[in-house]
Amino acid sequence: ELTSALVHLKLHLFIQIFTLAFFPATIWLFLQLLSITPINEWLLKGLQTVGCMPPPVSSAVILTKAVGGNEAAAIFNSAFGSFLGIIITPLLLLLFLGSSSSVPFTSIFSQLFVTVVVPLIIGQIVRRYIKDWLERKKPPFGAISSSVLLMIIYTTFCDTFSNPNIDLDKFSLVLILFIIFSIQLSFMLLTFIFSTRNNSGFTPADTVAIIFCSTHKSLTLGIPMLKIVFAGHEHLSLISVPLLIYHPAQILLGSVLVPTIKSWMVSRQKKLLQTRGPLANLNNPEGLEYLSIKFGH
Repeated sequence: ELTSALVHLKLHLFIQIFTLAFFPATIWLFLQLLSITPINEWLLKGLQTVGCMPPPVSSAVILTKAVGGNEAAAIFNSAFGSFLGIIITPLLLLLFLGSSSSVPFTSIFSQLFVTVVVPLIIGQIVRRYIKDWLERKKPPFGAISSSVLLMIIYTTFCDTFSNPNIDLDKFSLVLILFIIFSIQLSFMLLTFIFSTRNNSGFTPADTVAIIFCSTHKSLTLGIPMLKIVFAGHEHLSLISVPLLIYHPAQILLGSVLVPTIKSWMVSRQKKLLQTRGPLANLNNPEGLEYLSIKFGH
């Protein structure tokens, strides 16, 4: 499935460009308007860091699978986006918030390599030798990874709110919460509109993967990145708050919308299967979409 998903270059380009270019650039423009409001400026900078983050490895894939979308494309783009994020996200953070960072560029990449890439490589090597044992014993890695993620979130919250110098007013926090949900809904709607145009060439299953992969942001990569890029920064706690809110918000919002998106996808697929006209012209994207549903993507 992953191999067949590799050839769908248009889908991958759409997701990666939306996630790592359109998303942060749009947030930057939006923040130029918000800068004249009384919202805490470091929370606004935190919103910009959210826009620069890569897609998560798990949540977008889980929600795409729950709807019945193109799971292989979701897996590929989540994994590929995470790898791209190791290089591109620090560049974006330095581009949009460069004056806030005092850590040398080479140090950022070396620490990210040791924190993210090295454990991944070691894990893949070790897995080759203990694969049979893993399949036989089935260790509770799901529960372990969830516990570690919960610990990361908890310790970051502790770091944030145990800081006696933190200047976080309730008004700013409530507004940021509202803005985050608004941003997610707006971008989900935008990706839906873009990917369902007549000449888009995307199937309903592709659209599902696009909606989730293009709008979700990684907390597990995001928090280590922020701690490395803004190491020693006095406002690191406030900068981290929007990402800490965005992660559970995207899972909550995605879970609520799963039945609605699934209902749309099923009805759209039935409509395409009942249509015989597109088969007359295979150069028509609708004809190709029909065949991909009829005979497998």
